[in-house]
Amino acid sequence: MKRLLVVDDALFMRKMICDVAAEAGWEVVGQAGDGAEAVALYERLHPDLVTMDLVMPVMGGLEALRQIRARDPRAQVVVVTALDQKQALMDSIRDGALDFIVKPFERQRVLNLLAKLGGAAPRSTPG
Repeated sequence: MKRLLVVDDALFMRKMICDVAAEAGWEVVGQAGDGAEAVALYERLHPDLVTMDLVMPVMGGLEALRQIRARDPRAQVVVVTALDQKQALMDSIRDGALDFIVKPFERQRVLNLLAKLGGAAPRSTPG
C-alpha cells in the first residue's frame, strides 16, 4: 500500500483528502498543518507522495516543496491550490511538483490522480 502525507492548514481539507486517499487505496501516514511541520514529517516518514497546500502559515507550501525536494530529489509532491494562485502553481511545477489539485477539488479527479500515482484502480463515484 502506498503511503501519503497530507499537508493543509485547514483540517476539513485534510479530512477530505484523507477520505479520498483511503478510497483510492492509499495509507495516510501523517498530516501537517504548515510547511515546516510537513518538512519535518517528510524526513521522519518518507512517504511515497505528499499532497501540499500552497498557502499556509509558518512556512508556505512552495518553500516546503523546495526544502523537501532539496533533501530528497525523488520526492513526489502534488500541490493543492486555488485557481487564483497561478504564479505559485507554475513555480511549484518548475520546482518539481508532479501535478496539482485545484480547490474546491472534484473527488473523482483526486481519485484518478492517486490511482495514476500508485493506488488502487479508482472507483467511479457519483458527485
